Amino acid sequence: MNAHFIVNFISVVIRIYIWLILARVIISFMRPRTYHPILRFIYDTTEPLLGFCRRLLPGAVMNVDFSPFIAIILLEILRAFLMYLMGIIF
Repeated sequence: MNAHFIVNFISVVIRIYIWLILARVIISFMRPRTYHPILRFIYDTTEPLLGFCRRLLPGAVMNVDFSPFIAIILLEILRAFLMYLMGIIF
């Protein structure tokens, strides 16, 4: 496999994950029933990273959860770091 393909694949996966986080944020405003399979998938997929980010933050400020914001920043930093490494290696 080509290294460019692997880095591009990881970049696409990170972008999809960011979109799942954004979908979860938008869905959380509507308060849907959480037993729907698509909603369960979004929740189960994004909760590990968002739970980690919640543990990093001191607490909710004015009942606002900033963990999606922190998670997206971390994912973008990871993606940029991979692109940087790709530029150095090749």
